[in-house]
Amino acid sequence: MRLLVTGGAGFIGSNYVHERVARHPDDRIVVLDAFTYAGCRESLRDVDDHIRIVEGDIGDTELVSSLLDEERIEVIVNFAAESHNSLAIIDPERFFRTNVLGTVGLLEAARRHDGLVRFHHVSTCEVYGDLELDEERAFTEDDPYRPRTPYNASKAGADHAVRAYHLTYGVPITITNCANNYGPYQFPEKVIPLFVTRALRDAPLPMYASKENRREWIHVRDHAAAIDRVLEAGTVGETYHVGTGVERSIEQIATSVLDLLGKPRSLIEVVPDRPSHDRRYVLDSTKLRTSLGWEPTVAFDEGLASTVAWYVEHPEWWEPLLGRAPVVEGEAWRR
Repeated sequence: MRLLVTGGAGFIGSNYVHERVARHPDDRIVVLDAFTYAGCRESLRDVDDHIRIVEGDIGDTELVSSLLDEERIEVIVNFAAESHNSLAIIDPERFFRTNVLGTVGLLEAARRHDGLVRFHHVSTCEVYGDLELDEERAFTEDDPYRPRTPYNASKAGADHAVRAYHLTYGVPITITNCANNYGPYQFPEKVIPLFVTRALRDAPLPMYASKENRREWIHVRDHAAAIDRVLEAGTVGETYHVGTGVERSIEQIATSVLDLLGKPRSLIEVVPDRPSHDRRYVLDSTKLRTSLGWEPTVAFDEGLASTVAWYVEHPEWWEPLLGRAPVVEGEAWRR
């Protein structure tokens, strides 16, 4: 198969490329990435000999069109997105430019290209809004979109554009909405690598005041396998939820990381909440499990331990990234 993987130097995208190369060594994989602050070439170093890397913006329709034609691309997997909620509150326009207009530019190139068999778009649980902490339900694929933050709204806008291009122009799309991912190669602004890299330096772990807010967690390797299953057997035009049902609060994550590293819990520092901090997300992934036979394979406690160990063992990867983060958690909301 000949694939264009956008955002392939980011966290989920780079892990997907690693997994795809391992499972399908005969594939032709072209990575398109804008290499913003969170894009890292080092994340692809181990598979560099097996892929082509192109620096560019998904919104550059002419560039994308030329790549699709030159490489005779059959499948696009779109991971490219600005994804940090805190940064979205400070600079929302950047998120709508990349996540909505960028996706539209990519779709424009896709609809002009002969030979495309799938445009797979990677979305998030956050487009649905949030749930009460004690609510006994999960989001289904039929739930309405009620995004509460600029990031969530920008991803919702992208999803709507993808569906519109399918219905209007016949672009052969599928969409997956995923739970919170964790694993190696995640930029250290996100909560798990943030906590790990700060604890390793004996620095405070900034925990929002709403410390009981919960997220559903999935190992990035399981997410990659789910996407491949959708590419193999998913129905064009359909949306599939990718989740585990495993929830942890921010406080549970912090204490687990500290315990795994043998660090004192006194490193936890409660900081002011960011605006519109969603309480809880959890997805009903029954459709993916029953219709396509996918199941998660990485138990959360084992996955978290292996993730923490990866950061312990790879300071050469994350230390150079520490100065890139545009938001200092806990500082932006003090004023």
